[in-house]
Amino acid sequence: MTAESTELPLAAAFPDADREQWQRLVEGVLRKSGVTEATGAAAEDALATDLQDGIRVRPLYTAEDGAAASGRPGFPPFVRGGRPEGTTVAGWDVRQRQVHTDPRRANEAVLADLENGVTSVWLTVGHGGVPVSGLAEALKGVYLDLAAVVLDAGADFAPAAEELLRLYAAAGVPAAEVTGALGADPLGLLARTGDDSKLRVQLEAAARLAGRCLAEAPGVRALAVDALPYHEAGGSAAEELGTSLATGVAYLRQLTAAGVGIDDACRQLEFRYAATADQFLTIAKLRAARRLWARVAEVCGAAPGASAQVQHAVTSPVMMTRRDPWVNMLRTTVAGLSAGVGGADAVTVLPFDAALGLSDAFARRIARNTQSVLLEESHLSKVIDPAGGSWYVEQLTEELARAGWAFFQEIEAAGGQAAALRSGMLRERLAQTWARRTEDLAHRREPITGVSEFPFLAEAPVEREPAPAPVSGGLPRVRRDDAYEVLRARSDAHLAATGARPKVFLAALGPVAAHTARVAFAANLFQAGGIETVQEPAAVDAESVAEAFAGSGARIAALCSSDAIYGEQAAAVAAALKAAGAVRVFLAGRPGERREEFEAAGVDAFVFAGCDAVEVLSSALDVMEVAG
Repeated sequence: MTAESTELPLAAAFPDADREQWQRLVEGVLRKSGVTEATGAAAEDALATDLQDGIRVRPLYTAEDGAAASGRPGFPPFVRGGRPEGTTVAGWDVRQRQVHTDPRRANEAVLADLENGVTSVWLTVGHGGVPVSGLAEALKGVYLDLAAVVLDAGADFAPAAEELLRLYAAAGVPAAEVTGALGADPLGLLARTGDDSKLRVQLEAAARLAGRCLAEAPGVRALAVDALPYHEAGGSAAEELGTSLATGVAYLRQLTAAGVGIDDACRQLEFRYAATADQFLTIAKLRAARRLWARVAEVCGAAPGASAQVQHAVTSPVMMTRRDPWVNMLRTTVAGLSAGVGGADAVTVLPFDAALGLSDAFARRIARNTQSVLLEESHLSKVIDPAGGSWYVEQLTEELARAGWAFFQEIEAAGGQAAALRSGMLRERLAQTWARRTEDLAHRREPITGVSEFPFLAEAPVEREPAPAPVSGGLPRVRRDDAYEVLRARSDAHLAATGARPKVFLAALGPVAAHTARVAFAANLFQAGGIETVQEPAAVDAESVAEAFAGSGARIAALCSSDAIYGEQAAAVAAALKAAGAVRVFLAGRPGERREEFEAAGVDAFVFAGCDAVEVLSSALDVMEVAG
């Protein structure tokens, strides 16, 4: 066999495709969907997606979309990971959260977790968790030299830290082997409570705690830079990054003012970020966070070895739904995968029922096993920075880093993190971001599976023991399903009062092929508000609709069919429905040129893809409650 015969000339037989050719193919697809005016770059732009923070995701990225050099794993700017080996040796730290207030029950949960794959414990202490005096019982039987303990003690961080360090000493754990984090986060507490009366004292206590860790237990980090309060208040990815940088800088100033060297100060911080079901955005956020913090540390004079950010990723509480909570398993799986791919040092997967109260044993097992599958079966940790080199991910990391840095500069210009919290600047900015996202949720541009899309009204409610109330008084805590949860609660109240849910009669016109798509659309829409849909018989006309509507038990109706059949039947059927007592008649579809004709016949509102679903459903419930 000659050298020439071993070559594979297959690729060389095809000409290189260029961007213009791809755009022409896009034009053809758009023409089939009715978009005829978009050509060339405009056709490509028609497929772009706008994210928060002014970031626009294009449908195609090539080598021409170069981003800043991401370096190598374990070296500045640490985009590709904080350690050269990444998580390839032992995987990332599987960290489970404990929120029981009873030390005995907390201990049972802790031991069950550690026996089944968890490698560190994230324990809530003080308000909303076990009392400081119960910490010893909660950790009874835990090998403190093997399992790291991370505290979330809020205002009680100093006594909780004192007790944990005492337990380490009592267990005879050598100082060099002690690992964990004490979770002191005075600025995060200010964000949660709005109370800054003790902030100066708390910052000083945190600095003393860091000094003690450096002297007695160098493997323990004293301070947490928690971005979750800002994420849970509705903040964007860039706002998470900006607030975390501002908080980290404030802590560096406090520590160095107390005499701690800059390298040691950097090593005393652990950063916490939310991981969402938007996998690429989460990956890019974690990569961007390491890059940005490396720049901060460099400017502050830290050595390269001390400027790698230690990251703890937590699956987003904002994305967790209370209805159809089983879908949360899918959300947390994607979020956990994203955190691992993004290079987080520790990952917490919240149980799927976390939004409902105290999680049961099954939910906790699923949360543990989600990470076990990612690590042991998918071998996700065996590749360093698996998303690195993707033109899309690299560009998204670059754009997110720039947006996060810009917001960090705004906070610094406002006087720093504490000043931005006190003045209300952060509250206002986060509220504006959440208001824009609320619009997307209401219009279902951001769908919520099981809630705003594909709801299941017959689902038996999942009930859990109430969880301890979290601290409040500061930034709000929001969830994506908030508006729809209000609607569903109104439906539940109607069911409790009358024995039946509010109903809408779907008046399907014409043959099945003509009305199926809009019947499915209308059913999906109304059920998102807890409104039961009735379609019996399968199709109606002006002569049969009155009898069918009367037999449905509904007070409102929706016409469902094609535009062509609407032109032939909609006006007559709408008039018949109004004569039969329908208090509101909807038409599934855009009104077009016949709006006035349809409205004159009795159509009250039009529902279509992109309409304000929350407003439509709220008004429908208003009518039925008044009519009832």
